Amino acid sequence: MASIWHHTCGGVAAASVEAVRRGLAQRGLDVQAASAQNCRAGPGLLLFANLDAEVRDALQDLSRRGETRVIALYAGEGALAGVPHWSLLEAGAADVIEMAALEQAAAMAAARIRRWQQIDDIVDSPLVKKNLLGNSPAWKRVLRQIVEVAAFTDANALIIGESGTGKELTARLMHTLDVRRAKGQLVVLDCTTVMSELAGSEFFGHERGAFTGATGPRDGAFALADGGTLFLDEAGELPVAMQPQLLRVIQERSYKRVGGTQWHKTDFRLVCATNRALEDEVARGAFRGDLYWRIATCIFRLPPLRERPEDILPLARQFLAEALAERRPGADPPPLQEPVRDYLLQRSFPGNVRELRQLMVRIASRHVGEGPITVGDLPEDERPTTAPPAPDWRSLDFDTAVHSALRLGAGLRDISSHAADVAIRIAVGEEEGNLQRAARRLGVTDRALQMRRAERLRS
Repeated sequence: MASIWHHTCGGVAAASVEAVRRGLAQRGLDVQAASAQNCRAGPGLLLFANLDAEVRDALQDLSRRGETRVIALYAGEGALAGVPHWSLLEAGAADVIEMAALEQAAAMAAARIRRWQQIDDIVDSPLVKKNLLGNSPAWKRVLRQIVEVAAFTDANALIIGESGTGKELTARLMHTLDVRRAKGQLVVLDCTTVMSELAGSEFFGHERGAFTGATGPRDGAFALADGGTLFLDEAGELPVAMQPQLLRVIQERSYKRVGGTQWHKTDFRLVCATNRALEDEVARGAFRGDLYWRIATCIFRLPPLRERPEDILPLARQFLAEALAERRPGADPPPLQEPVRDYLLQRSFPGNVRELRQLMVRIASRHVGEGPITVGDLPEDERPTTAPPAPDWRSLDFDTAVHSALRLGAGLRDISSHAADVAIRIAVGEEEGNLQRAARRLGVTDRALQMRRAERLRS
């Protein structure tokens, strides 16, 4: 029997808690009271009878602002008005269920939790971690969305992201996770390389003699992707003349080769990627709106590296291990000297993950011996000419966050406590769970950090 956790607040009756336990136990879920261990391990329930600040605070803490999935289960009298549903989602709930009918509520909660557990099993699998590493909240949120669509649907998808954020790797993962029994191949077509005069042949294929140089029949992307996945990279560059023809194939699942008269059937999942804002392209008439809505069944926005700084050091270590694998088979990558770690965290990466990978390959090529990666391993053109000035953390963004907290009624104690919790979470995450290094960065002792975390988990 799978185990999940629950937490109660807002005056929930003991009878309601027991009723939820029984209802979920009948569906194979053992519900245990939240503890320091289980409330971070997987999805859970927050039962409440009165919607107040305590409920919202509990949601923020238990969900870690959405990183852990929490169902807000309303066990109070009467119906929960519509607006609070949205405020609960904003506070961190993954779903809001009212317990007016216990059997229905238990069935809904059990179905959602089982699906989330399946998704998290895939997200935590070696297949995903090896190709799309990252534990930051921003990255895990989008990765869960990608896995759910890839593994449980055959829907088309549009991947939006800056250069180097992993759009093609995401498309390849979607194809790998596709569970269709007779799955065909992944066909990759870069729209920036498709010449307008040959676009028809690239997509539809052609018959012999269809045009000068067509010495024999040729399959195009639609035929090759039949039963599989067609990935159109940089779909915003798709030739204008091809857009209505692609739309027709998506709608009718049939096409003719250039120079042919016979209709051919095709069935594929279409995954498109772009670094453009296609909605703006549609607004100015550069991209067909009807095609956009066909390819954008599911939209995934990959965050740039600057929005997931917690992932920089784990990614750097992985890329370093890959670059040194041939010279050090089976060995752990050498540690990064503290100034090197600081440099990586402060450096700008306009090329995102791809640029970070290239930098670590260059560092690996210079590293010799068994010691840590030192500042001398940095290529000369990477070294700052003078010590970089320490960035001012008291930025406008920080002021804005405090201003918003005050406007919403938070007091100085709450703001200070939450700022400390965020700093601890980020430091521990960037140091991959090493409390000693995290404590050093936070300027506290190991024991003080351990006590603070234990106290927070108990509350």
